[in-house]
Amino acid sequence: MSGQRPGPLSGFPELLPGQRMIEQQIIDGLRRTFELHGFAPIETRAVEPVEQLTGGGEVDKEIYAVRRLADVEDRDSEPGLGLHFDLTVPFARYVLENAGKLEFPFRRYQIQRVWRGERPQSGRFREFTQADIDIVAQGELAFHHDVEVARVMAEALAALPVGHLRLQVNNRKLLQGFLFGIGAPEPSVAMQAIDRLDKVPADVVGGLLRTHAGLSDKQADACLELADIRTADTSFVDRVRHLGIHDELLDEGLAELAVVVDGCRDLNSARITVEADLRIARGLDYYTGTVFETRMSGYDALGSICSGGRYDSLASDGRTTYPGVGISLGVSRLLVPLFADGSLAASRSVPSSVLVALPDEGMRAATALVAQALRSRGVATEVAASAEKFGKQIRYAQRRGIPYVWFPAAEAGSQHEVKDIRSGDQTAADPDTWLPPEIDLKPQIISTPNAVE
Repeated sequence: MSGQRPGPLSGFPELLPGQRMIEQQIIDGLRRTFELHGFAPIETRAVEPVEQLTGGGEVDKEIYAVRRLADVEDRDSEPGLGLHFDLTVPFARYVLENAGKLEFPFRRYQIQRVWRGERPQSGRFREFTQADIDIVAQGELAFHHDVEVARVMAEALAALPVGHLRLQVNNRKLLQGFLFGIGAPEPSVAMQAIDRLDKVPADVVGGLLRTHAGLSDKQADACLELADIRTADTSFVDRVRHLGIHDELLDEGLAELAVVVDGCRDLNSARITVEADLRIARGLDYYTGTVFETRMSGYDALGSICSGGRYDSLASDGRTTYPGVGISLGVSRLLVPLFADGSLAASRSVPSSVLVALPDEGMRAATALVAQALRSRGVATEVAASAEKFGKQIRYAQRRGIPYVWFPAAEAGSQHEVKDIRSGDQTAADPDTWLPPEIDLKPQIISTPNAVE
């Protein structure tokens, strides 16, 4: 490249090496947790037909169309392909295409890039990484999978090096049943208003319930009272009952939500709380029961960093319907703000544990053999780029955060030595047997959360 110095492109975050190593470690941890619970990995293509991404409706302004550069001037042609904006739409297509090759219930995890043409802001990007888990069945999906998905993601979240997390659970049947019970004329509009309670004050939502959803003052007050209920146990059931609203769908939603909350109760800890939060509705209409959102202490402005729920019609081929339940973690949404404010960092910016010093160019082959002996046993090692004075080679290691410098034997019969440049300790060592402490084998994640509940 030449000419003007390039600058960052808004909404497309690029990580520095230390940050990227943290992201990889976190993704590896997620992968281990998901696979321990029997979820199989898949990856779908980056593009889908635009018609499929939009559900056959109008082209969504958030979808990036994909065209050959030579076709850009053809303004009259409709874009045929678009980059996927989440992992659910391509997963639904994947299930339909491969139904004859999959065993159901199918347990899948997918960690992949997605693209969304929205206005960039804190925690919201145009290109980002998501980590999804889903369980999908043919025809009917047992409810116990709702509990399982919640438990798996709660376990994965609890292992993250971040502040306290709240996995908030609700059930759309509960909300719909409550709205039916109070005689709401437009339950779906009222539900959308309630879902805004984490974004705007309660009095504003109350106004929306009256003006947009057509509720009376008494009905709107009842909705706000319901939405104010949050518990980490099943005591929310009695609190809802105390409101005096009766409906069969409400009863069903209360029972299902109680099963999920009680099924996750043993996972509550200083790292994560799984709680019933009756304001959670999720704006997407395809959710039919359990819904999830997750918030991180000290970062309320980010909103939910992990969300999902049950959808009883993920996909259909006209003969068979495939219901599912899933939850998606916004990996970039979670990590990039933590990198930006310095609350998450790596102990070093390179994977190398050892720098093999180079006494002179004539010993380059010998130092390469030392490095290879260390690498063969899992010690990340690099050889000094040039035969400068040892002091300069040590300072080079310090700048890169490499904890050890290896001084190769100068002649036959002499000993190799390794120096811990943090403490200054230098000892004799054999490249065929020496290992650093486990904590020095790979960069460590240094976490200083902004707040802990």
